[in-house]
Amino acid sequence: MTKAAVIILAGIEGHENVGRLANGLEAAKEFAETEGDEVELIFDGAGTQWIPELEDEDSDYHELYQTVRDDTSVCDYCSGAFGVDDAVNDAGLVTLDDHDGHPSIRSLVDDDYEIITF
Repeated sequence: MTKAAVIILAGIEGHENVGRLANGLEAAKEFAETEGDEVELIFDGAGTQWIPELEDEDSDYHELYQTVRDDTSVCDYCSGAFGVDDAVNDAGLVTLDDHDGHPSIRSLVDDDYEIITF
């Protein structure tokens, strides 16, 4: 059994960040589809800006995102800092604020999660 935390930090600007998003979603999907594996997909920092686009059914990555949406959470502080807190709330996604308003990476490591960032 593998436990992975896939963290999307890439913002929405630039072709390279679109690639990082796509690769992060594909990695999370692979873990989600593997029996016995556990995955946490976390949007943090500028990565929180992807939520409104991914929730849009017309987005190129909406369908891929839907395959891992149940395993998705968002940094509480960063969703506000990047102005997407309303979209996150409207989507009904879990927000994480375990460590000074941010997700606790230490807790994930303590729970034996491999941390993978995109």
